Amino acid sequence: MTLRVAAVQLSSGRDVATNLAAAEAGIARALEAGARYVQLPEYFNYLGPPSGLAAAAETIPGPTTERFGELARRAEVSLHLGSMAEIAGEGRYHNTSVLIGPDGRVAATYRKVHLFDVEVGELVSRESDALTAGEEMVVGPLDGELLGLSICFDVRFPELYRRLAAAGASVLAIPAAFAEATGRAHWHVLVRARAIENHAYVVAAAQAGAAGAFPTYGHSLIVDPWGEVLAEGPGEGEAVLVAELDFDQVTRRRAQIAVLELARPDLYSRAPRGARQTP
Repeated sequence: MTLRVAAVQLSSGRDVATNLAAAEAGIARALEAGARYVQLPEYFNYLGPPSGLAAAAETIPGPTTERFGELARRAEVSLHLGSMAEIAGEGRYHNTSVLIGPDGRVAATYRKVHLFDVEVGELVSRESDALTAGEEMVVGPLDGELLGLSICFDVRFPELYRRLAAAGASVLAIPAAFAEATGRAHWHVLVRARAIENHAYVVAAAQAGAAGAFPTYGHSLIVDPWGEVLAEGPGEGEAVLVAELDFDQVTRRRAQIAVLELARPDLYSRAPRGARQTP
């Protein structure tokens, strides 16, 4: 079975209305190219300082998921709202990814479990100051296959993706607003590694530009189970990437190098012999 997919690269900023219009325009281009699954990047409807989250955050389901749900229903496609701020209560928010099915209904939601708290030179971010981390791993339905959900900084935690693949995911979603400061060194390596080590397709729609809280790297990617880059976006500006996924390749690669079957999770939970003892 094959599936044509699209990653929509955006340059979102602080104006929600402008961002929503850009997302719809990108989706329209993807549909014209025949995509049946379209992914938007992280924080597609608002990318800016935490002070703006109160105005941009919504409930899920809510106005934005209903707006894009109607679009998905009319086109009979799966739309992946890479992530948006979801109201968590008491002045807190979740960074939430929403998969909408061809019927227009929310098919899966994933709340980012690894929050972006880093200090790398001039790049300082504490996502946890305003956000509450999720507590669940999630796979969602995708045209007879399973889609493993993740968001941006999650890409640095390979354990998450192995669990998603072991749960049956043949496609891994990594919508992102990856920082330009670290993207030059790490983005391609990390995304391709998640594909290679799980023999899964990866679709990674990214933000590009400096309109948000910090400059973002762009270079959206669609990668096959052997780690080959099928499509790549530019470092700046908006773009729509389209590729054909052949799920026979997932089956073939996992049969050739059976990483899921040969894994030893019973060992991985134990401390290595010779490890320092925690007092």
